Amino acid sequence: MSAFKPVRGMRDFLPEEAKIMRYIESQARKTAKLYGYKEIITPVVEPYELVTAKVGEEVRLRMYAFEDLSGRKVALRPEFTASVARLMATTLRNEPKPLRLFCVGSLYRYDEPQKGRFREFWQSNFELMGSDKPEADAEILLLTNYLMKSIGLKNYKFKVGHVGVLRGILSQEGLAEDTQNQAMQRMDKKLYEEAIKIVREAGASEKGIQTLQKLVNLRGEDAAKVLEDLMKAVGDYAEAVEAVKNLGEILSIVAGASEGLNITVDAGFARGLEYYTGMIFEVYVPELDIALAGGGRYNRLVELFGGEPTPAVGVAHGIDRMMLALQEQKAEVNLREAPLVMIIPVNERLYTEALRIAEILRTKNIPVEFEVMGRKVSKALEDADRRGVDHVIIVGEKELREKAVVLRDMRKKEQAIVKISELPATLKLQVS
Repeated sequence: MSAFKPVRGMRDFLPEEAKIMRYIESQARKTAKLYGYKEIITPVVEPYELVTAKVGEEVRLRMYAFEDLSGRKVALRPEFTASVARLMATTLRNEPKPLRLFCVGSLYRYDEPQKGRFREFWQSNFELMGSDKPEADAEILLLTNYLMKSIGLKNYKFKVGHVGVLRGILSQEGLAEDTQNQAMQRMDKKLYEEAIKIVREAGASEKGIQTLQKLVNLRGEDAAKVLEDLMKAVGDYAEAVEAVKNLGEILSIVAGASEGLNITVDAGFARGLEYYTGMIFEVYVPELDIALAGGGRYNRLVELFGGEPTPAVGVAHGIDRMMLALQEQKAEVNLREAPLVMIIPVNERLYTEALRIAEILRTKNIPVEFEVMGRKVSKALEDADRRGVDHVIIVGEKELREKAVVLRDMRKKEQAIVKISELPATLKLQVS
């Protein structure tokens, strides 16, 4: 027996799981179409310098990076946004704004494998490029809500914050960007004491330290109340005040456009990626402690890659994590496909004619499996029943002389003689 297994952190998806994954992907594509996002396909391998710019130290350390045969340093993409920003800075730089772009595929990070966290994972990615208006941020939140609802998830919650609040305080306290990034990385992991220590050692005032400590403990589902308390806490920091106002505008638009969006505002919320400049968010379900989706505003990334200044906001949805959440919730997912038909010739002499009938049905978009194991009819019917086949077509010599076959309904345990010419219409009638 072979000892080969998947590489650690990688996995196989068997048919049922693959079906759920493709179902979620199809819902993401439907969402993209409904909101006007155009699909792009970007390379799995990108220049190392591109994917390491502004992703944060945590991601940088966990990349699959290597030299190719020409000695170029490259990496498997750890996320999509850098690739989309590269396109915006080059090929798409003269396209009219806004640009709504969608992509889907696999990504790679050398994380420690655990529940819901693998080294190869799948995401659908939406980017809205060219607008700095709060309506654009609201759209990303709303389309994420639509996707979560459309796949059948229950009790999911949005956690929302604003990088500009924290950056505004740290900048006014005179902290260099690298130091800010270090503090934000700790806050992303909820290592608040370490973050405060970094800020204190960098020379922040006692007022700044106390303000950050207030933010770390400030969260709640009453958005208006949290924003009011937040505004009081950051009153002496002009950039932070503007950020709070911006977050208030975004949440007001979302509340007006969609009922029942479950949002927790978290003032001390930070995300690991360094390119964020504004509103940030993640989506959770009670059954898992990992984010199913995450995103936010990044206004300077395209410019960093040599493009025009281009405000942007985006989100990545974890397709495999959403599948896990559905499984944890034991959700009833409607994966019913077109009913499956099996064709069984009663002997080998009838194989060619039976195959011809199978091809006729496939041209009419009727899925057909052909009995290729050489089983007797009784054994083939047992197999069809075990595998949930809906209808069986038995091709026999007597019926063929009448240009007909036996059509058996496996659920009703009934069968009838049907003309081959009428077979497609009869099948479609029975399954509609």
